[in-house]
Amino acid sequence: MTSASTNDIEFRSVAKRYGSVTAVSDINFAVPKGAFMALLGPSGCGKTTCLRMIGGFEQPSEGTVYISGEAMNGVAAYRRPVNMVFQQYALFPHLDVEQNVSYGLRQMRPRISGAEISRRAQEALEMVRLGGFGKRRIHEMSGGQQQRVALARAIVNKPKVLLLDEPLAALDKKLRTAMQIELQTLQRDLGITFVLVTHDQEEALSMSDFVCVMNAGRIVQVGPPQDIYDRPASLFVADFVGKTNRIAATVDTGGASVVFADGTRVAAPVATTPSAGAAMVALRPEAISLKRNGAAGTAALSGIVTHRIFLGSSVEYSVDVDGLGDFLVTADRRALGDGDLVEPGDRVGLAFDPNALHVFPA
Repeated sequence: MTSASTNDIEFRSVAKRYGSVTAVSDINFAVPKGAFMALLGPSGCGKTTCLRMIGGFEQPSEGTVYISGEAMNGVAAYRRPVNMVFQQYALFPHLDVEQNVSYGLRQMRPRISGAEISRRAQEALEMVRLGGFGKRRIHEMSGGQQQRVALARAIVNKPKVLLLDEPLAALDKKLRTAMQIELQTLQRDLGITFVLVTHDQEEALSMSDFVCVMNAGRIVQVGPPQDIYDRPASLFVADFVGKTNRIAATVDTGGASVVFADGTRVAAPVATTPSAGAAMVALRPEAISLKRNGAAGTAALSGIVTHRIFLGSSVEYSVDVDGLGDFLVTADRRALGDGDLVEPGDRVGLAFDPNALHVFPA
């Protein structure tokens, strides 16, 4: 773990209990200054509890939370150099946009002059591309614009850390994608540490510098998005982050090969040396090549296409593989012509590089 002086946030052996219920246990991680960290996991995994302990809305039952090297246990939320953007934005409907953005500045002591408050509010609105919208009422703003108002309100007093509690959940897919780009741009421009809570894997992978995957109140893997996706530390991570096919298998003595339940034998992936015995193999849908008529290929399997889902830029196939059950296969349409699309009922071959396999103990 890096030293506190290089981190804006640090958790050391943190636990949080509510009576007999343990929400999080033995949490240790650090967020470097100016980084974008995503806390990712299913509902109830403890990610929001961690966010609330950073913000001061909850206090640890054990361990210590540090912000910029200073212990925050017992420090009230309003005394922390942190601001939070809530999922529902929590904007004041009776105030206009500028009044919403400047609300926190007006509560500061010693007081700031009205001219300075207005200047800083306008500056914050410019940062989120809402210059000239200061006198609009909240109900006159679209969902995406309201989200940016909430961001402007959160950054106007220049916090060291900005907390984002699923702020894009209420937006439609196209607007959500646009706001992901805007958040990344804003974070780079401001140089503020962002911590995002989300259960959306695509959102976490596309926006963050680091992803902290949680399950059942514990951290299961922390790392850059590409590491989380390409080198999952456990079957849970492989299953939760993105799509994957699970294959029951056995690793032979010495770990040189993996034998699927149907008897197919493939070389063990070079990156790992799995232990001999029962195993579960994870294989990403995009790592599989689909060939007509059971065409041969490295580690080829054979099956019948049961469903085809056309997604525009790609096509997803569900294939009932002989002796192994359903497989999901994703084909990039850039490598396909319309005549290459396979119909349900066709027999196909599946080929993959054995090094694309992730092997875990059963």
